[in-house]
Amino acid sequence: MLVVDPDRSWRAVLRRALERLPGVEIAAESEDGGGAIEAVRRLRPDVVFLEADLPDLSGFDVVASFPLETRPAFVLLTSRETAAVRAFEADAADCVVKPFASERIAAALARARGSYAANGSDLEVPGKRRLEEWLLVKRDGRSIFVRVADIDWIESARNNVILHVGAEKYVHHETTSGIEARLSPNRFLRIHRSTIVRIDRVRELVPWFNGDYRVTLKDGTELTLSESYRERLRRFRV
Repeated sequence: MLVVDPDRSWRAVLRRALERLPGVEIAAESEDGGGAIEAVRRLRPDVVFLEADLPDLSGFDVVASFPLETRPAFVLLTSRETAAVRAFEADAADCVVKPFASERIAAALARARGSYAANGSDLEVPGKRRLEEWLLVKRDGRSIFVRVADIDWIESARNNVILHVGAEKYVHHETTSGIEARLSPNRFLRIHRSTIVRIDRVRELVPWFNGDYRVTLKDGTELTLSESYRERLRRFRV
């Protein structure tokens, strides 16, 4: 675990709150963004408590310097409540407003650790951040919360993905492989290099040409399960 704050007294407060919790090992501290980036690359911590306002880079700059697929869980610290929305836009695990109680730090740590599920019904690839109940996306200069459970299917769009939610479409800045790694494999299935579907939205799969399947969703949308992804159906067969 890494603690980053330019104020030594706040680092001490945070360290005391964390060291009371089971399984916590603080590998290092840093007082600026450059040091934080170097420490993350060198130590590869699973969780980073990071002040949003740093003397050189912002905490958001630090978060953005790491690929979404491999970054640790960042908990942003701030004295400005308005920074909370921006923290979630940056895909931070949590945002804690100063001053804070030790119980709030415990809750933030539990949330951050929960981003790294390695076992259980929602099995994920270790080191990948799981999507929580909501996903914050931008459209027309606004930020909008989209419930992950409402996503019908996802398609690639260069370095972005398009989330299909009923009749609505939302562009989200993430690769198809990146978002696939963060979705529950018990609820979403990748059927093509450019397509992911929510399993309970599928009405039927019909064998098509060259080993492909035609996938029809309950709303009538027709997609293709390519032959190269057909093996993924094996785990659903008895």
